[in-house]
Amino acid sequence: MGRTQGFDTAAAVRRARQVFWESGYEDAAIPALESATGLNRSSIYNAFGSKRGLFDAAVDSYLDEVIRPLLQPLTETPVAPGAIVEYLARLRSAFLNEGSSASANGCLLINSANAPIARDAAVREVVAAYRQELRSAIGRGVVAHRPSHDPEANARLADACTAMIVAAFALTRVDNVAALQCIDTATHLLDHHA
Repeated sequence: MGRTQGFDTAAAVRRARQVFWESGYEDAAIPALESATGLNRSSIYNAFGSKRGLFDAAVDSYLDEVIRPLLQPLTETPVAPGAIVEYLARLRSAFLNEGSSASANGCLLINSANAPIARDAAVREVVAAYRQELRSAIGRGVVAHRPSHDPEANARLADACTAMIVAAFALTRVDNVAALQCIDTATHLLDHHA
């Protein structure tokens, strides 16, 4: 008869997610993960198989609890005409809030794309799928905001806005002002792109 797990898995994953988000996979030491989760090394390995298994659970949690709720207004049917502007405004507010994880740490997945863990094929696939999910949501928001514009122009605009968002997430740790400028550029393009 197996032992009953004596901890809240989702809560442990959330706490580990914060460590990975702040430090990256490579610099997230097992003692820091033990301290954050309240689990010892053997419990981490029993529950998740490895540090990498815990990271994968943290990434899934990040997508489900951080990214998708933020994108949700852009994935509804129908998408409200102002949803893309509201999304960018929420991002801007998060970047302005020095205490927010988005401002201090950027995006867990964009950070991972620029770290050694990205050499792993499974991580590359997750990052690519995230970028496509982001681009698809932004594309829906652009079309809802500019329904009478040329579809090719809207597609180019969605590409540009997605690139600005990715750049903002990549920059915020080192240059928050530049990250905010990226969001402002995306917002400006929405209303001034022909």
